[in-house]
Amino acid sequence: MQELNWIDIHTHLDRLEGGPEAALKLAQENGVKKLITIGTEPEDLPVVLELAQKYYPAVYCTIGVHPHEGVKYTDEVGKFLRENASKPEVVAIGEIGLDYYYNQSPKAEQIHAFREQLKIAQEVGLPVEIHTRDAEPDTIEILKEFQDKVTGVIHCFTGTEWLAREALALGFNISISGVVTFKNADSLRAIVRDVVPLDRIHVETDAPFLAPVPMRGRPNTSAYMVHTAKLVAELKGVTVEELAKATQANAAKMFKKIKFN
Repeated sequence: MQELNWIDIHTHLDRLEGGPEAALKLAQENGVKKLITIGTEPEDLPVVLELAQKYYPAVYCTIGVHPHEGVKYTDEVGKFLRENASKPEVVAIGEIGLDYYYNQSPKAEQIHAFREQLKIAQEVGLPVEIHTRDAEPDTIEILKEFQDKVTGVIHCFTGTEWLAREALALGFNISISGVVTFKNADSLRAIVRDVVPLDRIHVETDAPFLAPVPMRGRPNTSAYMVHTAKLVAELKGVTVEELAKATQANAAKMFKKIKFN
């Protein structure tokens, strides 16, 4: 049996149980050889950069402001993103997007931060990792403004079939988290099985959140990605080896700075 080489395209390595080094070691022991650790707010951007630099090329990072923190987006933050985007460990702008479920930042601030960071992604030639919850029409409408200019991934996809098809039509890929293993996720499983092509799919943890079955209830960690991947492979009608190969190829195409060899 060939060794599996997974990549967790969305994890928060700075928040994982036992610390980053232990979490990375456990991930690698479980075949998760590369991780992308995610920036969410101005305060953690230096942290994710430092982690990626320390563990490069096993760890890469994104830099960006999450919609929950939209009120914290400033011109100074934009300057920081532009200045650091060219670093070899920075593979995307993210996590950016819209979240009208929690509305932790007012919609106007979320939309402003989202648009500004998409502009930066276009300028610096990086993909984006997008968070969208209860904001599908606005998310797609804004992404249409950047059609053929910005590409990326809808991370931790839990949306409708409409969102999946619209995002795919705009050139975005779909990333699947442990939510797909949850008992009430029948509609998501159907989207994975019937809508998202094998050459456009990614698997992630969003750790420390959303631990997959059979690890539900525990703090999630990148090593647990293998449980999600096993179910996604079943839904796609492929072996885990075939899914590992496909998701690595998809990541290599999307995140061009990542070194797989």
